[in-house]
Amino acid sequence: MQFNNDRTVQEIADYADRYEKALADNDVAALDSFFWEGPEAVRYGVGENLYGGEEIAAFRRARQGGSPPRTVLRRHITCMGDDIAVVSLEFRRVGGQRTGRQMQTWVRVDGQWKIIAAHVSLMEQQSETVGPVLS
Repeated sequence: MQFNNDRTVQEIADYADRYEKALADNDVAALDSFFWEGPEAVRYGVGENLYGGEEIAAFRRARQGGSPPRTVLRRHITCMGDDIAVVSLEFRRVGGQRTGRQMQTWVRVDGQWKIIAAHVSLMEQQSETVGPVLS
């Protein structure tokens, strides 16, 4: 298996950029189009566990105001062959202090890249203190 051929990495980077734009714009139709519509799709969010394309789409439609604005801090792409990729990124919500993490597994189906699994979480706020806290 070949990892990270340049063409596939660029394709996934383009899809990931379009996903981030759709997220920032709360473009629900575009966000829905990125996810696999079948029952195999899974999305674990900060406060929800969604199984299947229908649950994921229903969540997006019901969410008031969309995702909080965020800044991507770091993105890492790993492609396995030409048809499977994982996009891992760290982000911070605008005005927030906690680091968020997002992982998406993308698969190429009939020439289109689709997210089959996604996980979003927020880390606990990290203390500035190094070592044990003494009282």
